[in-house]
Amino acid sequence: MVNITFGSGSNPGAPLAAAATGYQYVSNDCPGDGFYTVRGNTTACFGNSWHTLNSDHTGNGNGYFMLINASLQPSAFYVDTVRGLCGNSTYEFAAWITNVILPGSCNGNSNQPNLTFTIERTNGVILQTYNSGNIPPLNTAVWTQFGFFFTTPPAGADIVLRIVNNAPGGCGNDLALDDITFRPCGPQLTPTITGQPTTASQICTGTARSVTMNCAVSPGFANPVFQWQQRFNGSAWTDIPGANMLSYIANFPEASAVGNYEFRLSVAEVGNLASPQCRISSTPISIVVNALPVPVADNNGPGCVGGVVTLTASGGTQYAWTGPVGYTSSADVPTIQNIQPAQAGNYTVIVTNAAGCSASTSTSVVVNPVPTAAVAAAKISVCFGDSAQLSAGGGTSYEWFPATGLTNNLIANPKASPASTTNYMVAVSNTFGCKDTAITQVEVFDRAIADAGPDKIIIGGGTATLTASISGAYQSFAWTPAAAFSLPQTLQPVVTPTADAVYRLTVQSNFGCGNSIDEVAVKLYKGIFIPNAFTPNNDATNDRWNIPALDAFPNFELFVFNRYGEVVFKSSKINQPWDGTYKSGPLPAGTYVYLIKLNVNNQQLKGTVMLIR
Repeated sequence: MVNITFGSGSNPGAPLAAAATGYQYVSNDCPGDGFYTVRGNTTACFGNSWHTLNSDHTGNGNGYFMLINASLQPSAFYVDTVRGLCGNSTYEFAAWITNVILPGSCNGNSNQPNLTFTIERTNGVILQTYNSGNIPPLNTAVWTQFGFFFTTPPAGADIVLRIVNNAPGGCGNDLALDDITFRPCGPQLTPTITGQPTTASQICTGTARSVTMNCAVSPGFANPVFQWQQRFNGSAWTDIPGANMLSYIANFPEASAVGNYEFRLSVAEVGNLASPQCRISSTPISIVVNALPVPVADNNGPGCVGGVVTLTASGGTQYAWTGPVGYTSSADVPTIQNIQPAQAGNYTVIVTNAAGCSASTSTSVVVNPVPTAAVAAAKISVCFGDSAQLSAGGGTSYEWFPATGLTNNLIANPKASPASTTNYMVAVSNTFGCKDTAITQVEVFDRAIADAGPDKIIIGGGTATLTASISGAYQSFAWTPAAAFSLPQTLQPVVTPTADAVYRLTVQSNFGCGNSIDEVAVKLYKGIFIPNAFTPNNDATNDRWNIPALDAFPNFELFVFNRYGEVVFKSSKINQPWDGTYKSGPLPAGTYVYLIKLNVNNQQLKGTVMLIR
């Protein structure tokens, strides 16, 4: 095939070297009448009366085309000798043309290019001619291909291409020429692969294969001859010795190199096969040889009976696992739940890559037995503060959870002293590291705590109500001495002592958690003794004016007045001794009046007290 593209590069292109033309070359992009240029574009020629061309006909902005402004007289503007065409062969000639004038130019009446294409022998004998007819101006620049067929003499020939513009120059008749081709014509070639719907096939290394290729050849050559060619990974095409039939069998040994093997059938007239330019070739048949995947298989074992084993495969896009007791999976990382001894053994995976090639590998799964965890007791009861002896067996190592309250959580028999009822779980391991668990509950009972209540103060002949309480679970309680109580089975008994007395509350806890004892004292005053003098001189003797018996009257009120009737000290409900001060300062020696309201039956006590300095 001959293809005249005028080249490519930056503007302007060089003058035509191989063509003879009566036109003169200019380097600017707007040639005048009878001139031409070679460029990749043209802009705003002759007051924007031409189209602006930004590229050649292929859209390549760097590709050149020939730009012609026709001479005033019709003439040939392109003459070229094409050498080395094949003999006795039919060729298709074609060229791309566009009228560059705008329809509105020349008052809408521009001259239109009218071209005659002539194929001549070098001795002037015309082989074929073709006329384009008038090429009208269009609103946009449209490249149009013009062409025809011609046949060369049997011995081959050099031919002369002549392009004549039959229209006169002047206003219009301006054109661009690009991509002149001479393509040999021949039969239609239809390649196939036996047993395949397309002309592309994928095979895998590791297995010897044969691929049968055929090519149907339609009429087109009088006496065709054939040659199969091959190339590898886009290298140059080479003839296959002896492959001169319409069918060819390509053999791929087991160790074929990975890559793309292409095959095609070349056809030529008899006598022309030795000339590559005289051949036509089929579209390639592609046989891609793919590498086998490199499969990898593993597992997270050894596993323990009842546990989970995870298989892992890589190296492909599809996976097919098989294993003991009918195991199958298509996952790359499948899991086996609750694995049992019968499921131990080899697991094989077939790994397939994106090209459909497969290889297999395997991994061995080991399933170890688990221990049987045992505890000495499922439940142990203890009193708060006591300890319980835990005991486990069935393995070689132990770990208790939680560790809180244990003497050692990593032995079989720790002591437990929990603050409250706690479930202790022991993980028992064997020599394989497999585990089983068991639970012992340590139930904690609280001890009952006796509280006999606060001490009491009463006045002779009065009574005291004890306010005892018990915390925790208890079985029984008792007051002693029992004779002092009319109702000893209540926690708020009333007592009427005739002297100072101490009463004991004894509480027996539930669940054998022992007894708790507390005592309450009742102070008996025969009457209310009110001192008539005190000496607040900090000698530790009679420094405070104090009336202890007031503690027997929870709602009492006490007031002390100076001689002016001003209250200088007061106390209520809680008995507080007076230190002889008022507003943080010492009062002078003298006699002070007191008033005590017992707030029991409207009883009041009045008198005087001497403050001595």
